Formats: sequence, C-alpha cells, structure tokens
Amino acid sequence: MKIIVPMAGRGSRLRPHTLTIPKPLIPIAGKPIVHRLVEDIAAVLNQPIEEVAFIIHESFGKKVEEDLIAIAQKLGARGTIYYQNEALGTGHAIMCAKDSLSGSAVIAYADTLIRADFDLDKSADSVIWVKQVDQPEAFGVINLNENNEIIELVEKPKEFVSDLAVIGIYYFKDVAVLKNELQLVLDNNIIHGGEYQINDGIKQMMANGMKFVPGKVDQWMDCGNKDVTVDTNNRMLNFLLNDGVKLVSSDVKLENSTIIPPCYIGEDVVLINATVGPNVSLGKGCHVIDSTIKNSLIQTHAHIKNASLDNAMIGNHASFDGNFTSVSIGDYSILE
Repeated sequence: MKIIVPMAGRGSRLRPHTLTIPKPLIPIAGKPIVHRLVEDIAAVLNQPIEEVAFIIHESFGKKVEEDLIAIAQKLGARGTIYYQNEALGTGHAIMCAKDSLSGSAVIAYADTLIRADFDLDKSADSVIWVKQVDQPEAFGVINLNENNEIIELVEKPKEFVSDLAVIGIYYFKDVAVLKNELQLVLDNNIIHGGEYQINDGIKQMMANGMKFVPGKVDQWMDCGNKDVTVDTNNRMLNFLLNDGVKLVSSDVKLENSTIIPPCYIGEDVVLINATVGPNVSLGKGCHVIDSTIKNSLIQTHAHIKNASLDNAMIGNHASFDGNFTSVSIGDYSILE
C-alpha cells in the first residue's frame, strides 16, 4: 500500500504563518498536519505502508523534504519527494508523482484532518471518503445508487443530491488505472476551472464500469484559515485527551501557574504567573509570563507576556507583549 500526498503551495489563507512554513507542516496539538493525516490514514488502512510520496513546491526547501521523509520512515515506509512548481490542479499534482502510481494506494490532500474507524472495502475498485454535512450545496458531493455505490460526483449542487461531501481522500485498488485516465486528461487538455482535475479521471473510471463506494469518516477538520485551524487544534486536543494520550511534557517548568486540560505542552516550556487552557497548544521552548491563554495555538520558542489570549495563533520564535486577544502573528514577529 502507498500513500500519495499532494501538498502543492504554502497556502495563502493561513498567512502570515505560511510565509515561512508550508501549511501542511503547521503543528496541530504538537504534530504537523500532514504527519497526523498520514498516521490517521495508516491506522484506518491497518496494513503495512510501502511508500509515502509527497508532492510539494520546490521552494519548500531541503529541511522540509527531510522532515517529510522522516514522517514516512516513522511508518516503516519509503519516503519520496516530487515537485509541482505550477498550480495546475489536483490531477496535474497527482501526475507529478506518476513514477509512484502503481498498485494499491490512498491519495490524500494535506490540508485536512480526520477521525475515522471503518473497514476498507477491498472488493471495490475505489473508495471515496466522505463526511455528512449540513450544507451540501457548498461542497462536492457523491450520488449513490440503491447498492450504495457511487455513480456520480456533483460539484456544489444547486438541487439536493446527497449530504455526503467529498473530503479529498481516495483509495484505489490499482492507482495505475487512475494514472492512465489522468494522462488522457493532460494529453487532451481537459480543463475545468482553469486546472486539470482528479474528478475527470475518476468520472472516466466510473464510465468504464469500475466500482466506487463511500468510506464515511466520523470527524473532518479543516485547516484552511486561522480560525478553523485554531478550532481544529481545540478539537484534536479533546480527542487525544479522551484517547489517553500524554499531552504535557514532564519537564515543563511551573511557577505559580495552572494548566487547564486539554493542553499540549511541549518540551522546555516555562510558565510563570500564567493560566494556560483549556484548548491550548504550546510548542517546544515557549515562555509564558503574567498571561492567560485559552483556545489558542502557539508554535515553538514563542515568548508571551502580559497577555490575555483567546482564539490566537502565534508562530515560531515570535515575541508578544500586550493586551490584544484574538491575534495571528507569524514566525519571528515582534508585537510589544
């Protein structure tokens, strides 16, 4: 089994944080989004992972590539890096990794997190992972027949088709079939919305009679902008607390301070006259002094004092001193 992860650009909706770090590497509850995504997919598959292939922009740099390879290696898999330097769509991104498109594979876009517990239908040619939503007209949805098989993909339907939204994770029994169809999409310049789309390959597979079925996830968490990323961090902390995961480092230095769970507290964190939590992530090396923080995501080595933060997101090595609340400042920023 392989996992193919298109990561594309850095992500403009999460600026300023993505000016210095690609969105899929933003930490949620102390672990990068893409790391959590790959681990959760591997847990659902419940079988050995042979390869994890990441499609990135070449500008991400060697350090990011090394971090991604390490994610694959932690799963006992080979890590492979491919480049998509032009934003030409999902179908184009997948084809940038065409040398890895063989055998059974899961394709997953790295800007979302899931919680799922279902058995993969190995009899199907493909599984499209979906989540029941309240406003299906805002999403791409699936249309099912009486046998619970997917017969159509409908993008933002004006009239009700179903309330099962496509979340951007797909299983293919033989991903080489998708590769062949996407090659035809590229060769014939089939473009929708100015881009080459994975859906055009999938629709042709359906037209050829291949069996597609839904895989329903319990939780689908977006990381598109600051507010939803902070909310996703909150939700993930609660899931991990209920799972019994140890979230607070044993070497945290507490001086007249309180931690209200759930919180992720990394190594070498110092809290002085501080109340932290609930729903706070503090990365490695953070110092929090004379402050109250709740419902916030703070990355590594940030220094915060005289603050009352709620729904805040603060980058690596940032320095914050003030009476603001719902802030979003990126890496190495200073706000005093």
